[in-house]
Amino acid sequence: MAEGLHATRSFEAAPAAPFYRAVGDEVERFRAAWRGGLPILLKGPTGCGKTRLVEAMAHEFGRPVYTVSCHEDITVGDLVGRYVLVNDETVWVDGPLTRAVTEGAICYLDEIVEARQDVTVVIHSIADHRRELYLERRGGAVLRARDGFGLVVSYNPGYQSVLKDLKPSTRQRMVSIDLGFPPPDVELQIVMGETGIDEATARNLVRLAQAARGLEGAGLKEFASTRTLVNAATLVRHGLSPVQAASSAITGPLTDDPDLRQGLETVIDSYLSD
Repeated sequence: MAEGLHATRSFEAAPAAPFYRAVGDEVERFRAAWRGGLPILLKGPTGCGKTRLVEAMAHEFGRPVYTVSCHEDITVGDLVGRYVLVNDETVWVDGPLTRAVTEGAICYLDEIVEARQDVTVVIHSIADHRRELYLERRGGAVLRARDGFGLVVSYNPGYQSVLKDLKPSTRQRMVSIDLGFPPPDVELQIVMGETGIDEATARNLVRLAQAARGLEGAGLKEFASTRTLVNAATLVRHGLSPVQAASSAITGPLTDDPDLRQGLETVIDSYLSD
């Protein structure tokens, strides 16, 4: 695979189900799409739980999941496979998409719009009624998806542009599930469930996030995501004060601008200082 390609496989044999707290009917929609053999397009901001939803559903279905973090240098060969030299012999090595097709696993292409459009076209035949993957480099071999195979792609609409978007011919092969940040009561349960932190601290972090998200129009390019709250709560569990934790997990990742940092730190102090 190309340098920098991130492809991981997780298994149904995990000791416990990944924690996921539904916000709406996304779980029911995901189940129906997977059972119907339909590819899924997850849309939502960074840190809202897209990847965790895939992991939780894969665990529920008892299917392995291959995750590929897409970027502009990914090639078709990175997804489907290529011939490589092993011990002076040329052998074919399947890519993550091919492995998912042949094993009946889930292939998750994270931030798919970061991949070139010529790469995304390779999923067309596996994403429609044919459910077949064509391997031109293997003499035109055709692989029929095994039962259990599922294709899931995701992207952040906030980064969408004319140059970075899915072709209509790709989008219309999929069913869409829109995700967003959960309401405060659900976000409170997520932070507590993920980290085991006490309710009072979790509630203050959630209130902080609500306030910080109001600063987006002031120049922040990203929201304070649920993921950043979980990170902050984890730091508190491991010895930092809430103010220190929020500074490291929220302020630093969101901006390097001195004025914006100062504004966030002021909000943090007002919500988390004793």
